[in-house]
Amino acid sequence: MDLFDHSLEDQLRSQAPLAYRMRPQTLDEIVGQKDIIGKGTLLRRAIEADRLFSSIILYGPPGTGKTTIARVIANSTNAHFETISAVLAGVADLRKAIQEALERRKYHQQRTILFIDEIHRWNKAQQDALLPQVENGLITLIGATTQNPYFDVIKALVSRSRIFELKPLSQDDILTLLKRALEDERSGYGMRNIKADEDALRHLADIAGGDARNALNALELAVETTQAKDGEVHITLEVAQESIQRRAVLYDKTDDQHYDTISAFIKSVRGSDPDAALYWMTKMLLAGEDPRFILRRLIILASEDIGMADPNAILVANAAAQNFEYIGMPEGWYPIAHAVIYLATAPKSNSVGAFWEVQDEIKRQGAGRVPIHLMDGSRDAEGLGHGKGYLYPHSFDGHWVRQQYLPEGLIGRNFYKPSDQGYEKEIADRLKKWQKASEQGNSTQPGLNQVDSGPVLD
Repeated sequence: MDLFDHSLEDQLRSQAPLAYRMRPQTLDEIVGQKDIIGKGTLLRRAIEADRLFSSIILYGPPGTGKTTIARVIANSTNAHFETISAVLAGVADLRKAIQEALERRKYHQQRTILFIDEIHRWNKAQQDALLPQVENGLITLIGATTQNPYFDVIKALVSRSRIFELKPLSQDDILTLLKRALEDERSGYGMRNIKADEDALRHLADIAGGDARNALNALELAVETTQAKDGEVHITLEVAQESIQRRAVLYDKTDDQHYDTISAFIKSVRGSDPDAALYWMTKMLLAGEDPRFILRRLIILASEDIGMADPNAILVANAAAQNFEYIGMPEGWYPIAHAVIYLATAPKSNSVGAFWEVQDEIKRQGAGRVPIHLMDGSRDAEGLGHGKGYLYPHSFDGHWVRQQYLPEGLIGRNFYKPSDQGYEKEIADRLKKWQKASEQGNSTQPGLNQVDSGPVLD
């Protein structure tokens, strides 16, 4: 590199976007992702010791630090570090990189680390071309992808790599980066007279959606487009709102707004009002609430307020949570809204809460003894008679037989009280039929395979 190259590099860096200029250069400068590169973690130890021999794939949403981690590795390794963008490069570029890696290893005994950004954009044939060099150790691969590598990277590469999933940065993490950019005199705005209100910075951190690049770009736009007054650039909440093109939503996850809004959301779903439920859901998501918090509440609600009235409700809520983990934001709004509408319009029942009554009974009276015919007869049926007298329901017509299941003192006690809503109405009718048969002392007629004790099934 000659003097002209150095000059060009300095110009590009000084004129680069703030997010690029503020990219961490060392492990200690990285904010967030403590599970991956925190003190004592496997990847951090490998980077610090320059012992990154196995290939890795960094998977996570935009702006979470995939490229940053790769750059830090480049700054701290004695291996040759090569970068390829899967968006721009093809097999020819890969073959050139492989040939150069072969020559470095042959003539200089130097390892090559190849960073491929957006690796999921390469098709199967392009990824296959990389496989032999990863397998024989000529190249240590660092792949970066926003897509699930188990779906978008060939299985052979995945099996030869360690997958590290990066999470969206927290609002506190992004707030730290914004303040660092304002204070940094070399790469940030530390040499300029800039005053940024706390609520303005918090708004940028909240709305960035865990994406540090998004937040820094918005801060840069705010600084560069705000006219100085008396030599000072003042970033207010209104300026921040204009810079990120979204108004602040009155919602602080540590105060009453948080608790009041989630309360309104739960009560709207419970009250079967899909419009209100969607409104409160949207308010929370726009304000930067963790979608997983909302999804956890939906899973609880599916059992607590719907339960057996619609047994599919918990499946829908759980599927929404799983789908969100697959696709993330912003498309993750769809499965969340899907679950909200389904649960809000489902028949309601709180009968699953019967376990609270059972808890009270056990705490008050203590746990009852298991009836002898329900005990495990596989170990001591002969000596103690455990399991003797058990009636196997499947041996009877209707797969039901009158039999004691509760402990003594609780016979006839009904904890579960089904509602008359949805599918639970069928359950109520079925229980009434069994109850009637039990009161009449009718065990139904046994089938051919009736057993009186437990040798068939305990």
